[in-house]
Formats: sequence, structure tokens, C-alpha cells
Amino acid sequence: MIRSVETIDAGRFKLDGGAMFGVVPKTMWNKLNPADEDNMCSWALRCLLIRTDNRNILVDTGMGNKQDEKFRSFFHPHGEGDLIRSLAARKLAPEDITDVILTHLHFDHCGGAVQMLDGKLVPTFPNAKYWSNRTHWEWARVPNERERNSFLKENFIPLEEQNVLHHLPDDGKPVQFAEGITLHYYCGHTEGLYAVEVDCMGQNYLYPADLIPSSFHLPVPYVMAYDVKPLITLSEKKQFLQMALDKKSIIVFEHDPVTEACSVHLDERGKIVAGAKFTL
Repeated sequence: MIRSVETIDAGRFKLDGGAMFGVVPKTMWNKLNPADEDNMCSWALRCLLIRTDNRNILVDTGMGNKQDEKFRSFFHPHGEGDLIRSLAARKLAPEDITDVILTHLHFDHCGGAVQMLDGKLVPTFPNAKYWSNRTHWEWARVPNERERNSFLKENFIPLEEQNVLHHLPDDGKPVQFAEGITLHYYCGHTEGLYAVEVDCMGQNYLYPADLIPSSFHLPVPYVMAYDVKPLITLSEKKQFLQMALDKKSIIVFEHDPVTEACSVHLDERGKIVAGAKFTL
């Protein structure tokens, strides 16, 4: 039985505003998340913690802190959030995490899965099983040129080398990960991304990862330039948002710097828009 759904603050970082909003003009998106003088916007690294009667399940792990200063200078990690400290604030140590679901293997989602300890790359959560799927794993191991700089092998290859990696079905159908937890397969942002659905105490929660990275991206045309198949993303977003509407879900945003989570509803024009805001 799922006892709680909570967010974990793993800090903030910066990405180019144009890349994050794709074909949407800056005159429109800059009102939502104003850019600095270098056209960079601040974004959250917000992980999800699901507690059951006997498992502590972490979804995504942020950027981590093992990258060198050159790398960090590109993405400007900032803020007071930290993955391990945020877990400690929830009275959990790394050893308490039983499972880590990696929605996908871009560095800002899996960087904290592996840490540098005594000069060696080791799993950050020593007692956890790490979950991905074979299609996405192979996609990340031999990346296309568009995503090459997002897939950093030091973030995920050690998981396979140390036999803590497990693969879930990747036939495109929803996967029942555990009672009350369903994983939905998408391929617009990157091949084999999982979004997470959780039913807890009568409330449905949806964690779309980079399918809908922020509340700013709720409008269907707001698709990131990072997406490898943007027209497929359009279709997947419509399906996902209709599911959220039908199930009266709370959507939890991984990258939104302002809104942690919200409901959705139809506006007077029949478009799905953000509703009440929530903090988990």
C-alpha cells in the first residue's frame, strides 16, 4: 500500500530559454520564466519519493555533484536544494532507498544515481534496485548526435557494471511497477521515457518528467527543442493531459521553478489549463 507521495528538492540549474520552449517566441515565454542576460532560465530539479509499507521508491535523481567545473559552468547549478540533504529532511538515508526509477538517462535526471566515492564511481543508493528499460538503455549507450551531450555514461554505466540495473518491459504498453504505481512509455522527448502514475489515498498523481517539464509547457504546442520527435510529443501530450483530466490528477512537475504541482481543467475555450496548485 502506498503511504505517501512527496517531492525531493535536488537543486536548480539553468538551460537556454529558447531550447526549453522550442518554436514559441521569446516575447511569449519570457513572461513565464524570464531569462538572464545570457538567455538562460532557472529550472528546478524535483524528484519524486513514493513510500509504501515496505519500500522507499525514488523517481529520478537530479544532476548529482560529481561533474567538473567546466561542465557545471554550462548549466550553473544553484539553489539550496540537494538530493541527499532533502532525503535526510524526510528522515531517509541513501541506504533506505529500495528502488530508483529512472524516467530516462539525460544527465539532469540520472546524474545523482552514481556518486564518486574514494575515487570510484559507485551507486549512490547502495541497497536499491535501479530501473530503466532495454530500448532506452541502448539508445543512451549509443547516442545520436542530437542527444550525445545529454547522455553521460558515468551517470549510468556503473549501474550495469555493478549489477544493480534492472529493465522493465518496453513494448509501449503501461507497466505495473507495483500496486498503485504505473509507468507510461513515451518516445517524443527521447526513446523510451517513462512517466509515472501513482494512486495514493484516493488521489491520482502524474509525474510526466520531460514530456511536460513544467506548468509553462501545459499548452500542447509548447514543446522543447530538445525533443527528438516533436510531432510525436504533441500527440503524447494530448493523450497524457486527457488522462490527467479524466482522472482528476495532480501533475507533479520535475523542472518547474515556481509551481511544484497542479490540477488541470478545461477553460472557456475548451483547452486544458492549470488549476489549483499543490505542494507535496
